Amino acid sequence: MEAEPPLYRVAGAAGAQGDEDRLGVPDGSGAPLDELVGAYPNYNEEEEERRYYRRKRLGVLKNVLAASTGGMLTYGVYLGLLQMQLILHYDETYREVKYGNMGLPDIDNKMLMGINVTPIAALLYTPVLIRFFGTKWMMFLAVGIYALFVSTNYWERYYTLVPSAVALGMAIVPLWASMGNYITRMAQKYYEYSHYKERDEQGPQQRPPRGSHAPYLLVFQAIFYSFFHLSFACAQLPMIYFLNHYLYDLNHTLYNVQSCGTNSQGILSGFNKTVLRTLPRSGNLIVVESVLMAVAFLAMLLVLGLCGAAYRPTEEIDLRSVGWGNIFQLPFKHVRDFRLRHLVPFFIYSGFEVLFACTGLALGYGVCSVGLERLAYLLVAYSLGASASSILGLLGLWLPRPVPLVAGAGLHLLLTLGLFFWAPAPRVLQHIWILYVAAVLWGVGSALNKTGLSTLLGILYEDKERQDFIFTIYHWWQAVAIFTVYLGSSLPMKAKLAVLLLTLLAAAASYLWMEHKLQRGLVPRQPRIPRPQHKVRGYRYLEEDNSDESDAEGEHGGGGGGLGDGVEEEVAPAGLRPGPEPGGLGRRPCPYEQALGGDGPEEQ
Repeated sequence: MEAEPPLYRVAGAAGAQGDEDRLGVPDGSGAPLDELVGAYPNYNEEEEERRYYRRKRLGVLKNVLAASTGGMLTYGVYLGLLQMQLILHYDETYREVKYGNMGLPDIDNKMLMGINVTPIAALLYTPVLIRFFGTKWMMFLAVGIYALFVSTNYWERYYTLVPSAVALGMAIVPLWASMGNYITRMAQKYYEYSHYKERDEQGPQQRPPRGSHAPYLLVFQAIFYSFFHLSFACAQLPMIYFLNHYLYDLNHTLYNVQSCGTNSQGILSGFNKTVLRTLPRSGNLIVVESVLMAVAFLAMLLVLGLCGAAYRPTEEIDLRSVGWGNIFQLPFKHVRDFRLRHLVPFFIYSGFEVLFACTGLALGYGVCSVGLERLAYLLVAYSLGASASSILGLLGLWLPRPVPLVAGAGLHLLLTLGLFFWAPAPRVLQHIWILYVAAVLWGVGSALNKTGLSTLLGILYEDKERQDFIFTIYHWWQAVAIFTVYLGSSLPMKAKLAVLLLTLLAAAASYLWMEHKLQRGLVPRQPRIPRPQHKVRGYRYLEEDNSDESDAEGEHGGGGGGLGDGVEEEVAPAGLRPGPEPGGLGRRPCPYEQALGGDGPEEQ
């Protein structure tokens, strides 16, 4: 009886057609391996690589937009809440009815002190925190501290407001230093992903040409500061849609005000102690604070979910492995760089001018003459002018580098001179258009100042090993300037304008002198970044690559232990140059050899 054929063919067995199937492809052990595991027949490696790097570039743009939006929402919520809180607490009736004899003005003074004084110590801990947590996680934690400050306003007491204000003061410099570092790193990564073919040809260890990322940095900083300056307009939304409905008009609040503008003394001298026509309900206040809290939480989610890492994991490890003592010292060691020393007056002026826009111009000239109910619209004009003018930072793509920064300083110089001789009359609205024009023009100067400084730092200091130190120094000097304004808030307006004018002139002259030095070819002196010292198990003195050696002992140009950019290297005369050491002579003696007093195994 003939055997029935199997229902399913046995793998590898020859069928009726032999070792080939119906398509003519060999089956069984003779089948070609490429047919099974080979590349896809229509696979185009170059096209797939292009698509991969295009996705990487879109990811970088997403990171920039997410960080910019998160910074705008965070600062807008902080400024809006602080402004509304100070106005409510200023009203005498509100304090007596809501809080009795709790001493709310004293709590507000200590809260402002915590916000303005605490950043003075930020230079000691900011680089350590950024290296410990990483740039992205430092941004997230700092935004979370801002959200914590918002949440404490649900229960306004000394033990909630003051500690949260101190924590907020500690987070100010780390937040904006990590933001500046993050935007600069995104520009460098965008350049890498746009020129990946050149990078493959040069090799992964080869650094890109100096200044190659500058066009992308100009664009990204313009985007970031366009969003950042919108935060001043966002901060006025609680005023416009909520608090303005409860305010007295200017005839009541400015009844005892005698002088404004350049003739004023302190902040709003003679301003009425009652500014609220009716007291807002507690339920309405809770709704407004809940909206602000939700926006702060949204900013946290944006930074956490949409912002990618600024460095690769191995780069993060290398940045931390230079030693915590070195990380602590390096911001101070960068003082030897003449470029930073020349830019310090501009850092200080950058803090002065933004505080003057919010207090001197908006309060001393605006509220003092046209009333508290128009404060929000003046700051919106400043915000929109600054946000739109941040695009002017792109002029650096075609003009010489000093032009945008000096143009912003020149515009502020003309405005300061004009304000020095202008004293608007109280309760007169005929000159309100001058206030709006001055606010918009001051915003234009602020935008050129902020975008110019951040772009300049990103171009001068391209090394990823030192960018967080540079932006820490920049924002720390800004915090020092803000603290100085806080101390001098009771000075006459003429004294404030004189200090602002002198700082501006010193900043512009110092910056132009720095550019002149660079054009003459002077090489800046930068501190060395130590080589990463990774923790390993076993006897470290047995390693061929001694990670504990100093820069003078190691070979120049290797990794992070090489010379910094522009550092002058002392070259020994030809007759005194040491030749290459024989293999094995360069290692350190082990502890047993040190105990015997010898210099190593080769000692005779």
